[in-house]
Amino acid sequence: MFKVNPYRPGAGLMPTYLAGRDEEINNVEQMFQALILNIPMQSVIFSGLRGVGKTVLINKLQKIAEVKGIFCKHIEVESRNDFISQIAACSQMFLREISTKEKVKNLVKKSLDAIKSLVISFDPDGSTFSLSIQDRELYKSNNLTQSLTDVFTSVGEMAYETETPICFFIDEIQYMRTEELGALIAALHRANQLGYPIMIIGAGLPKIYKMLSDEKTYSERLFIYKEIDSLTFKQAENAIIEPARPFKVTYTEDAVKKIIEITKGYPFFIQQFCQLVYQNTDTNYIGINEVNDTVDLYYKTLDSGFFKVRYEKCSDGDKKFIFAMVKCGELPCTISNISKQLGKRGKSLSPARAQLINKGIIYPVKYSELDFTVPDFSGFIQRLEEYKEWCKSKNKMV
Repeated sequence: MFKVNPYRPGAGLMPTYLAGRDEEINNVEQMFQALILNIPMQSVIFSGLRGVGKTVLINKLQKIAEVKGIFCKHIEVESRNDFISQIAACSQMFLREISTKEKVKNLVKKSLDAIKSLVISFDPDGSTFSLSIQDRELYKSNNLTQSLTDVFTSVGEMAYETETPICFFIDEIQYMRTEELGALIAALHRANQLGYPIMIIGAGLPKIYKMLSDEKTYSERLFIYKEIDSLTFKQAENAIIEPARPFKVTYTEDAVKKIIEITKGYPFFIQQFCQLVYQNTDTNYIGINEVNDTVDLYYKTLDSGFFKVRYEKCSDGDKKFIFAMVKCGELPCTISNISKQLGKRGKSLSPARAQLINKGIIYPVKYSELDFTVPDFSGFIQRLEEYKEWCKSKNKMV
């Protein structure tokens, strides 16, 4: 018999009930109110592991901003794509939207020229700048930071004059190139200094804090940083119970406790587990037996999808580094412990470490300590036959 399943595991899919993010939403909503009054606000950066709901949160905030009349555009940064072209396209869309307003018609050409200069000047593959012969005289800037700053200040001026604030929602910030991130920070900083209502709501893995501070010393004042973590017990309980309530499906107390224990309160894991237990239950009652019967399927589903996608990005050398991290027994682990597991000098592991950080598999917790960006990734590794064989081969060598 067909029944509607209210649980929605997926990359950035909005759950039918968004649990545990009221404080973040309310705080940013107040900032939107100030932005509407042409008062520049600090931008906001949400950081957290995979599966905590960062994308869901910024999507929710974008909907709120759009209702308030703020011009919004979502950008997902990808290592293979050019962020500069994306931000230029978003700026052009803003110009088209407000170009009919009489008092800014004289400013439109200035902004379009700035955008054209930006796109012409930056070559993402070589991180170099070039101008064609016919454009050389008009577009003299070959500095990415200056070019993007020109775009933000000219577009920001129009936003101010038309009382149409701008908010860019930028996801996966950790994949931005160094020169792109530096230019973005500088451009936003200058627009804010001039009092223009431009704001960024960003999200990314934990490494973005260091990325931002390494680029510009003033970034700590430019952004409000908020770590997004797993849900509290009560929040997780609501995430489990509330989606099923309209369908008259209830959970027993011990079933809820068991689900939270297994998922550790991570929003994506809760959605995944509850979707499975819900679809495999024929009654309107979900108890501990139904939960226990779902555990194996839950891990099998994660192992063949959520975890596997990330694991398959890894080279053989990457995998051995990961195996060594898990073998350390406790996370986060130090480079020295990893090197002992691999029988190598610590410095020789630097390339593998950097590669795994760039791939978004691990992140530096603090100096010389590393952890996985994916919750419970060590459990997945321990279930792999490949890891078990590696451990056996190590034991034989001892």
